[in-house]
Amino acid sequence: MTKPIAENRRARYDYFIEETVEAGLVLTGTEVKSLRVGRANIAESYAAVEGQEIVLINADIPPYAGGNRFNHEPRRPRKLLLHRKQIGKLIGAVQRDGRTLIPTKLYWNEKGIAKLEIGLAKGKKTHDKREAAAERDWQRDKARLMRDKG
Repeated sequence: MTKPIAENRRARYDYFIEETVEAGLVLTGTEVKSLRVGRANIAESYAAVEGQEIVLINADIPPYAGGNRFNHEPRRPRKLLLHRKQIGKLIGAVQRDGRTLIPTKLYWNEKGIAKLEIGLAKGKKTHDKREAAAERDWQRDKARLMRDKG
């Protein structure tokens, strides 16, 4: 996998990500060109169920500079491309178990096609976030001590 176009770093802080799935996106030409320039933001976005489809909502792909009047709307809903079985599984998890679909990474695959990694997530409570921060700090301190005392 190459360098990501956009990452949602806050996702792992705010959610317990149980499983990740790679999905394709339905994009217009100017959206692809804008992504090739490396401009996108998926930090405030999420995936939602609409009928029997999963749609990416609130992902920001800014208009392409050379796109003139055929440019795209920056925050339009974008359909995600998944297998029917995957869609059924994700819809079931969202509706039954109250999970959330959070995009974690937007990148180009080996063939040069834009892919989105979405995580099936459960929200963290405040005390979980504090616990995770304390664990991270301890791991950092432990690594520092091991390096210094060696």
